Amino acid sequence: MLEFIAANLPIIICFVIGIGLLILEAFMPGFGAPGITGAVLEVITLVMTWFEHGPVATLAMLLIVLLVLAIAISTSLRSITSGRLSKSSLVHSETESNEDGYRSTQDLAVFMDKEGVASTVLRPAGIADFEGVRLNVSSEGDYIPAGTRVRIVKVEGAKILVKPL
Repeated sequence: MLEFIAANLPIIICFVIGIGLLILEAFMPGFGAPGITGAVLEVITLVMTWFEHGPVATLAMLLIVLLVLAIAISTSLRSITSGRLSKSSLVHSETESNEDGYRSTQDLAVFMDKEGVASTVLRPAGIADFEGVRLNVSSEGDYIPAGTRVRIVKVEGAKILVKPL
């Protein structure tokens, strides 16, 4: 057994380090040096297996590489959701909900049907003042000069449509 390990030590080293780097890459954002290096080491493992033991052994090695990666990734994902990794600083486990005050946009529907004055020229976008509140608005495609009285006719998220009075 020791002779087999000694004869195949470069293959084993490339295999183990490559798998380790691919697992490390799973926890890093993007696809960077560890992932590329790990993939290259796995290809080198397969090439060395081909030259040392032939195509059947290479196919077996490919299946082993894929099996070990699948087990490692599924174990890591399980650990991220409910294991030790879920308590790690690597995993963002907090949620940002509307009830906690997190919102992507303000609810501007309260301004519906309000009247104000165009502070800038609307071509079709610009700024209008509604009771002291400056809002980014758009006209319905019309050019509206600054100082013109406008009314909000439609609010969709952060988009506010106005028309002149």
